[in-house]
Amino acid sequence: MAGLEGVEQPRQRGGSAAARWVPGAEDEQALKALELFGNPVEGEVRLPSLPESAATARRLTQCVVLRHWMLSPQIAEHAVLLVSELVGNAVRHTGARVFGLRMLRRRGWIRIEVRDPSRGLPCLMPVHELDISGRGLFLVDKLSDRWGVDLLPRGKTTWFEMRVADRP
Repeated sequence: MAGLEGVEQPRQRGGSAAARWVPGAEDEQALKALELFGNPVEGEVRLPSLPESAATARRLTQCVVLRHWMLSPQIAEHAVLLVSELVGNAVRHTGARVFGLRMLRRRGWIRIEVRDPSRGLPCLMPVHELDISGRGLFLVDKLSDRWGVDLLPRGKTTWFEMRVADRP
């Protein structure tokens, strides 16, 4: 787990940061997803390897980043996009029946991981203006501060990390 020594659990904060979470229709769906699948901050959440699981992963990510970690909407937007790309790759390219989603936070960083049973490595491809697919890892590379793949005895974990501002 490169770069995440001393992982901290999210802290509940009061004050102005609490005003960032704007409940809506997605809020209720995100809370249902947390109840059904579990909290990816507390441990790995296992989701079925189906296209609709990308929406569940997006909801979980948005809920954790905005509500639990109380980070900015822009960080949440980028994290949601990037988790969608990693989940999409796991669903499309691995042949897995399930994949795992985990979210970690330490001072100044967040890390989101997608684990699948394939040892096939993702490949960052050159992107051209008119390409209609193949942009997923390009986006991960551009919007995250760092990303990578950890090979496991049975599969791999693809992850990204983003710097975040910690507030007192």
